[in-house]
Amino acid sequence: MFDEMRSEGGIRPAYAGVQRWIDGEGLERLRGKSRDAEALFRRGGITFAVYGDGGDPERLIPFDLIPRVFAPDEWAFLEKGVVQRAKALNAFLSDVYGAQEILKAGLMPRELVLENSAFESRLIGVQPPGGVFSHIVGVDLVRLSENEFYVLEDNCRTPSGVSYMMENRAIMMRLFPDLFEETPVAPVENYPIDLRRTLRSVAPQGLGAANGPTMVVLTPGTLNSAYYEHVFLADQMGLELVQGADLYVDDGWLWMRTTGGPQRVDVVYRRIDDDFIDPSFFRPDSMLGVPGLIDVYRAGRVALVSAPGSGVADDKAIYTYVPDMVKFYLGEESILSNVPTWRCAEPSALAYVLERLDELVVKEVHGSGGYGMLIGPKSTAAEREAYAARLKADPGNFIAQPTLALSSCPTLVEDGVAPRHVDLRPFALVGADKVRLTPGGLTRVALREGSLVVNSSQGGGVKDTWVLRDVGATPVNA
Repeated sequence: MFDEMRSEGGIRPAYAGVQRWIDGEGLERLRGKSRDAEALFRRGGITFAVYGDGGDPERLIPFDLIPRVFAPDEWAFLEKGVVQRAKALNAFLSDVYGAQEILKAGLMPRELVLENSAFESRLIGVQPPGGVFSHIVGVDLVRLSENEFYVLEDNCRTPSGVSYMMENRAIMMRLFPDLFEETPVAPVENYPIDLRRTLRSVAPQGLGAANGPTMVVLTPGTLNSAYYEHVFLADQMGLELVQGADLYVDDGWLWMRTTGGPQRVDVVYRRIDDDFIDPSFFRPDSMLGVPGLIDVYRAGRVALVSAPGSGVADDKAIYTYVPDMVKFYLGEESILSNVPTWRCAEPSALAYVLERLDELVVKEVHGSGGYGMLIGPKSTAAEREAYAARLKADPGNFIAQPTLALSSCPTLVEDGVAPRHVDLRPFALVGADKVRLTPGGLTRVALREGSLVVNSSQGGGVKDTWVLRDVGATPVNA
């Protein structure tokens, strides 16, 4: 297991300042500040709902005070890789809803795309305003060693967690202002500004009002697990937070009801799944969407962020072809590698996985949040037997990967400071003008000793993520 803070030679340079800070604060003071952070999160309503849980429907995500740190050169590498991947995924979406050249070239099975439940064949031939399908791409990364980073999965529909990236930083700066005066940490506060610029860049050309396009954030409502984030981002961008009932279609345009009368809407940052966004096109029983919205979108009169049907790029079987997409569309070798993956739809792969269920991690291709997984080394014989039956019944619904020795970061736990496994989700903003990447991201941490499951819905916590700006990666007054 790679410890991101410590090496055989001692403390790694990027963490030198953090170690001095930990030593200077002491465990008791850190524990007191951790309680202060929890109170601030609770007072601010920074919660996360967990579906199907009989406990608190709006719980706090555990926050760990000890930041995760990246040196400038480490982040420069990740930034290039994430931006490249976001460009390739958008090129793929544009292609499969257009000429389908990658399928004609035989680089991936046609049925994997065309028969995918997330692929919307009725939108073939529709290119969104600005040519962008997935405007916010969350790339989940894991680290195995000093120079080994792997992509675990891609999130192209509505990746969540960016509000926690920003709130984690705000809490840290409030509790430890002197620490940030001494340490050259790149800011994350510009994310809402960059997101607004991204939304504005894809507004249908020539259709906006004289003072710019009207943009809104569309939420399914207070019961959604990420509702806090919807409120947070709308507030930070200065945009209206709306529900489906606040919008309507008339005369081929999308309108918002306001106290001053109808106002035409040009860009919708939607946090509603495809199935619910338009009951006249998708699920007719949806009470959350806007009837006729897809017709306005198909006419090029509104930008939907992200575009309907973009979820096909989230599929964990299609994920295995992303390095091929990078080469096919960009003419480049993939900077970030995929985790080795077995596609259980292939008979030889299925046989291999069934023989080694006790060694592998098996996932549903459309799964998320850590649900529907089998972590082989942590499973019982009965669990493996039940999972094997599911695999045999529908092998195309699963992929398998080796159990990875995720890197660890120092974490404040009951017994003191100890290493815990982490992953990282940076957020790439893909506009019609450029791709923007905030220096940082959402670091999730598995708080239980030995656990590899970092998902908040499964008991994981979060950390502030630092990207150091100065060469040398040490505090400026060290």
